[in-house]
Amino acid sequence: MFGPLSLVVAALFAGAAIYISWAEQPARLHLDDQALLTEWKPSYARGFTMQASLAAIGFVLGVLEWIVTNNYLWLLGAVALVANWPFTLFVIKPVNEELNAIPNGAAGAHSRALILRWGQLHAVRSLLGALATGFFLWASM
Repeated sequence: MFGPLSLVVAALFAGAAIYISWAEQPARLHLDDQALLTEWKPSYARGFTMQASLAAIGFVLGVLEWIVTNNYLWLLGAVALVANWPFTLFVIKPVNEELNAIPNGAAGAHSRALILRWGQLHAVRSLLGALATGFFLWASM
């Protein structure tokens, strides 16, 4: 029972991350610098809460399925999904903090460059989500 749920959660995580990388980030880059920063701040805050929760829930469900089935693919998927936490905390968070410290009215070339960098880093989250989904799907077969 834990396996199908972990697959759904990982797919939701991957879908959200890929949407951000493929649709939202490129669209927001067409905004002027001030609007770009103003849009990025609440968007990231809301996305962080959702994706952090999905990564944690998917990890727990994947580990539980691994314990029940002893199939290492569930553990690999769980680890790939939860790897988003340390990656976000240690690699993406410094960029987030720098962006959040910039007043919206002070947006410019530097804030745009940081948001471009953030988008590149966020693509890793998409990859980890897709990898977790792949492991869970493979384990389900």
